[in-house]
Amino acid sequence: MKRLNPDKLFVELRDGVALTEPIIGRKYTLTHSDITADLFLTIGMQYAFDKISDLRDEVLAEWVMDGYLYLYVYVYVDGQLDPASSAIREEIFRRELPLALEAIRYGDRYLFKSHPYLDNASIWVCFGSGNQENCQLEHWGYLREY
Repeated sequence: MKRLNPDKLFVELRDGVALTEPIIGRKYTLTHSDITADLFLTIGMQYAFDKISDLRDEVLAEWVMDGYLYLYVYVYVDGQLDPASSAIREEIFRRELPLALEAIRYGDRYLFKSHPYLDNASIWVCFGSGNQENCQLEHWGYLREY
């Protein structure tokens, strides 16, 4: 898989998180630059809404404990564009999601090194849409795969 170029990933820790703590409530906001192909990962206790553009092409994720620990990932496939473009946006998200998951895993590598069991956590991805028929929740494997 290894599509990630670590030199193109920039990580910001916000108030409330350290390199290895906390796990529950830890949130990820992954954005990118279409011009430079840089990836920007913000890790905090809140999503970095100030980093989200009108295109809504970010990847949001958070650790959740609901009987077991898992990473819940959310992408909004409708965006601010014509609703007919939802299928194209979903295809792009599906194609780029492995890179996004790799960026989250690599960008927060100190958390994973300190808590190696997190590599066995499931990843659940929600493809969100204003149209309920287009909303999908899918299992995308385990963090160790990324």
